[in-house]
Amino acid sequence: MSNKISRRTIIKQGGLVLTALAIPFPLTAFTKFNIMTDKNQFDVIIIGGSYAGLSAAMALGRSVKNVLIIDSGKPCNRYTPHSHNFITHDGAVPSEIATKAKEQVLNYNTVKFFNGLAVAGKKTNNGFEIQTKSGDKFSGKKLVFATGVKDIFPNIKGFEDCWGKSVIHCPYCHGYEFKGEKTAIIANGDRAFHVASLVNNLTNEITIITTGKAEFKEEQYAKLKNHKINIIEKEVKEIKHQNGTISTLIFEDGSEENFNVAYAAIPFEQHCKIPLDLGCETTEMGHLKVDIFQKTTIPGIYACGDNSSPMRSVANAVSTGNLTGAMVNNELTMEGF
Repeated sequence: MSNKISRRTIIKQGGLVLTALAIPFPLTAFTKFNIMTDKNQFDVIIIGGSYAGLSAAMALGRSVKNVLIIDSGKPCNRYTPHSHNFITHDGAVPSEIATKAKEQVLNYNTVKFFNGLAVAGKKTNNGFEIQTKSGDKFSGKKLVFATGVKDIFPNIKGFEDCWGKSVIHCPYCHGYEFKGEKTAIIANGDRAFHVASLVNNLTNEITIITTGKAEFKEEQYAKLKNHKINIIEKEVKEIKHQNGTISTLIFEDGSEENFNVAYAAIPFEQHCKIPLDLGCETTEMGHLKVDIFQKTTIPGIYACGDNSSPMRSVANAVSTGNLTGAMVNNELTMEGF
């Protein structure tokens, strides 16, 4: 099959009014950044080419802004075999959603994609400069960080193997698939109570594993007891599983109990340190602080997706990315009109 498409096809697929002539040109000419022929100056540089970054790029590409996406190929949900609660893509494989999104975004010939890891950034007179691990440097008037977060796994054997499969973080993303199953919640205090209240609608077999002394208010204890939710004040040593599917939790004292699924609240850090190095502030939870327009605390820098929201989902990433693209385009337009 030829890798050439016509400009008439681009009009149909991308929605851009470029020309009525059907002049063929190679798709690769504008999809992948060519260090030998392409200029390294852009209107916007987007760090992170997964759902949020691609969504922002589409909005900007449709406004004919020159955009470079830099992506290292490590999306936050790479552990998860299926994505849920995203309309039209419920149950889809995450990588398939991203692949299709990338194909559609790169139909816009002002958007280019660079496979690499961004390692440093600095403010310049005309905007910002980003350097990659390979030593390449790119300049942009605006920056968008769609870099997600990096989960910090506990020292529990088998935990990482099950993460995103049968050890899950969100009842909205994965809970329905485990309805009616024997469920563990590895958390304590308000967080455990909140998850238990949501999961209680999905199953009658819930046990909270507090990993130490339980820290619940008196009224919380009463509600947990009323809903027959058990509490185990032990530390988990190991998760027995088969290809990521839980069978048993083994505790530090050697005792064990069978479960089919476990919810877990674990700490995280920013996947990319560049926005922090540039002075962007974070929230108490550790997310990049943004306003209602996805602007960070540093002018010219935006953030979207998991790195700036506790709502970790594909749907939210796409939504905030779309808003970010529109807001960046508006700012560029107001500055140049």
